[in-house]
Amino acid sequence: MPTALLPVAVMGAGAVGCFFGGMLARAGHDVVLIGRPAHVDAIQRHGLHLQAKTFDEHVPLRASTNASAVRGAGLVLFCVKSTDTASAGAELRPHLAPGALLLTMQNGVDNAERLRTVVAHEVAAAVVYVATEMAGPGHVLHHGRGELVIEPSSASAEVARQFIAAGVPTEVSANVRGALWAKLTVNCAYNALSALSKSPYGRLVLAPGVTDVMRDVVAECRAVAQADGVVLPPDMDAAVRRIAETMPTQFSSTAQDLMRGKPSEIDHLNGYVVQRGEALGVPTPANRVLHTLVKLVEAGRPA
Repeated sequence: MPTALLPVAVMGAGAVGCFFGGMLARAGHDVVLIGRPAHVDAIQRHGLHLQAKTFDEHVPLRASTNASAVRGAGLVLFCVKSTDTASAGAELRPHLAPGALLLTMQNGVDNAERLRTVVAHEVAAAVVYVATEMAGPGHVLHHGRGELVIEPSSASAEVARQFIAAGVPTEVSANVRGALWAKLTVNCAYNALSALSKSPYGRLVLAPGVTDVMRDVVAECRAVAQADGVVLPPDMDAAVRRIAETMPTQFSSTAQDLMRGKPSEIDHLNGYVVQRGEALGVPTPANRVLHTLVKLVEAGRPA
């Protein structure tokens, strides 16, 4: 599997995919980004503009709009929206190299499971902690953090070493399901509220009543996770508070989607907690309200 210079493809070259693909490219890996035409065109002409916390560079790498560009990649960073997991996996399937590892780097907790039903290749889930946004075509703006937690696989240890060498703190954990649920809980606390108020995290938590709502959301997520046999970290309330402290200028991905008139992943965030709560007999009124309000905003957008 991975060699010293790993051929990498990024399926879904948005903010997350471009950041981590760009970090690997800076370290010398052969990286191709697969994304939308505007981003691909800008990257082909000028390289990826990666404006990070500690550097501001144009990183040369390849870019394509076609899933066939994944050919030859030993590692595929799978970064599409959760709503597109099955369709993107089907696009990739005929072009994947034997032995390729697909690393799901998405919001939500069940993307790796769903992707495994579409492709025969090895799939490992990754939990992503990074604050990024696309500031323009081919331009990634990094607001903070940038760590990964990777599910064990035949190649996870080597992939982790490659990320660490590229400046990305990475660990392999046997409890990725718990880490995914921990991140889901954080997303459920922030994403919808940031989107509905059009506020970055630092400003959001200063509004009256917001932290109380967040506590209710976290309590529901904890109850559903426990009923589902998931072990969450004991300090989830503190972890939620730290997000506003470490990423004060970040708008949630849901907020960014709504501001750009794009469908959000809310069905895979608060909506997923509601769905699992119904299946497990756990009430989730706070998550239900937030999910419903975001869906109403989406339904009310001009066609």
